[in-house]
Amino acid sequence: MQKYNKDMPVFVAGLGMISAIGNNVAECISALEEGRAGIGDVSYLNTVHRGEIPVAEVKQSNHELSLLARLPGRISRTALLGMIAAREALDSAAIETLSGLRTGLISANTVGGMDKSEQFFIDFLPDHAKGKLKDVFYHECAASTRLVADQLGIRNYVTTISTACSSSANAIMHGARLIKHGMLDVVVAGGADALTKFTLNGFNTLMILDRAYCKPFDDDRNGLNLGEGAGYVVLVSEKVAELMKSEVVCRLSGYCNTNDAYHQTASSPDGKGSYLAMSGALENSGLTPSDIGYINLHGTGTQNNDLAEGTAIKRLFDSCYPPMSSTKSFTGHTLGASGGIEAVFSSLSVKSGFIYPNLRFHTRMRELPFVPESVFSKDESVKHVLSNSFGFGGSCSSLIFSKVEG
Repeated sequence: MQKYNKDMPVFVAGLGMISAIGNNVAECISALEEGRAGIGDVSYLNTVHRGEIPVAEVKQSNHELSLLARLPGRISRTALLGMIAAREALDSAAIETLSGLRTGLISANTVGGMDKSEQFFIDFLPDHAKGKLKDVFYHECAASTRLVADQLGIRNYVTTISTACSSSANAIMHGARLIKHGMLDVVVAGGADALTKFTLNGFNTLMILDRAYCKPFDDDRNGLNLGEGAGYVVLVSEKVAELMKSEVVCRLSGYCNTNDAYHQTASSPDGKGSYLAMSGALENSGLTPSDIGYINLHGTGTQNNDLAEGTAIKRLFDSCYPPMSSTKSFTGHTLGASGGIEAVFSSLSVKSGFIYPNLRFHTRMRELPFVPESVFSKDESVKHVLSNSFGFGGSCSSLIFSKVEG
């Protein structure tokens, strides 16, 4: 195995996503620019909480998603979402051929095919002679990854990462390291997650769901809104980037994963894990806090998480706060997909100078000296973007995307 080369550049060559605000990257960016959130009442998930808890669902039935994904409708919603976004990412990269290139898929999720398993048990529990066993065939997290890899023809390296809300960010980080180690030339990295009764009921039990639309980083925030979707980036080595006819989107210049081991679900109140992830990503990239032009906040809208992240930002960026916002105010918290979706937003922030709004923000948090952005702006001078993904179990990850000069 080639020695790890920390100075070897890793480029973002393609982007793909689907979320509650659009079926592709262009639709999602239009929704951000127009201030159209994807949060609303439950339409597709069969839950007793319909009409009670708002969510950010992708506006497509499983049948409609199967047509977009060009896959059978019987497979899990997670796999359908992942297929749509991963294919868009590869198509947008416009790599002439993957033949001869060592290509990998690193995909993250937290629920796998839980939606199909839930359907199975509805029939099975009252009568063990009933229930379609094929509904649990795609239950485990890795099944969705294998389905997508098979459809894309990716064989060299296929793996799944599940580290709660930092899953996709860690998938992207892992992909970059494999390229820097000289093990792969191209990596499709990101994640997908579908809404399930399991996740909705679980977060409701934790009492961190907002019964209204979420207000990240607002002093009157009441919790998060769950969402679903998928987001992927195509990472390429310098060798591949030089062979491409189209321009790369940006460069993945820094990353770091830490764990404060504070609590199973809560972030450390002093933001230790968040601080270590952000400062570690800056050190890895060779940048300083003043170099960052925009922060895509983890920004879930919960009391604990926003305070922890905000405290860490105050400690690290004191006196040089860049524009920042939480796009979860549009997409909801997509769990294992959030890091991938927000990596797409961050990459486009670098490429096009986008600064995204933090919807429904009214009152500055009393503990913090800064406020998030409230309007969409473009053509800003953004050379480096920091994207945060902080998950349960203390798994905190930060990525830095940088403009490619020249």
